[in-house]
Amino acid sequence: MAEGKVRTVQPVATSEARWWLWLRITGVLMVLFVFPHVIIKDVIVGVHNIDTEYVAQVWENVLVRVFDFLLLFTTFTHGMVGLRQVLMDFVHSPSGRKTTTWILAVIWFVVTVMGTMAIIGGVSLQPGA
Repeated sequence: MAEGKVRTVQPVATSEARWWLWLRITGVLMVLFVFPHVIIKDVIVGVHNIDTEYVAQVWENVLVRVFDFLLLFTTFTHGMVGLRQVLMDFVHSPSGRKTTTWILAVIWFVVTVMGTMAIIGGVSLQPGA
C-alpha cells in the first residue's frame, strides 16, 4: 500500500452484526443501571429492609419506576440476546435458527410486558386489593 493512503473498510450490516452490537450496547447500559441498583438496594438500604412497603414508598417517585424499567429492559434483553448467541452455536439449520430466534423474541416480549405492567401498576398495600 502506498504511503499516505488510508484503506477504508465498510463492514457488512448483517443481522448477526446487529445482534453483536446490541449485546455490547445493552452490556454497557447494564453497568450504568446495575451498579447504582446494587449500591442502593444492597449496601445502603440492605436487602433485609426491602419489603412491600419499601417498594411502594420508593415507587411513588416516577423516576425510580423509569430506572427500574430501564434496568429490567437492558438486563433481560442482554440475557436473551446472549442466550440466543449460545443457542446459535448448536442450531445450524436456517429454519431452526429462525424458529429459535422467534421463540426467544416471544419469551422476551411476554416477560418484558409482564415486568412493565408490574412496574406501572405499582404496589397495593391494601389487603384484597
